[in-house]
Amino acid sequence: MHRRALEEKEKVLGAEHPNTLTSVNNLALVLRDQGQYEEAEELDRRALKGREKVLGAEHPETLTSVNNLALVLRDQGKHKEAEEMHRRALEGSEKVLGAEHPDTLTSVNNLALVLQDQGQYEEVEKMHRRELEVCEKMLGAEHPDTLTSVGNLASVLRYQGQYEEA
Repeated sequence: MHRRALEEKEKVLGAEHPNTLTSVNNLALVLRDQGQYEEAEELDRRALKGREKVLGAEHPETLTSVNNLALVLRDQGKHKEAEEMHRRALEGSEKVLGAEHPDTLTSVNNLALVLQDQGQYEEVEKMHRRELEVCEKMLGAEHPDTLTSVGNLASVLRYQGQYEEA
């Protein structure tokens, strides 16, 4: 269905129309879910390039494309490139949306995950502490997202051998 929607939007709206690029993004997401990482990466790169051209490098939808590309790169074990993209998404999100926006917190968490894949536990700990502090402030101590942040921090503390605090 996503392929069909994309084909029709390309015909009617053109390849670079924002709605067409959303369809490119949606198809890439489904392909990633199916484990078709190479095709998903190709489509994520297409969506990113188009959104940069049409919407600009710092538009929230462009930052979503940056994040999506980073996720599929991580899925393929391309950790350094994924890290670069996650850092870009985080920097843009902080600038455009602010440090406490939910999308920014998602970027913090996504960067922490790829850093954890690379064994950079001290930086991961800092990121999870930052995420937890904002979640507690914005959502409260018992919100499910806050509790997920607590669990993420506990996991990285365990990896570092800080068992009591974990």
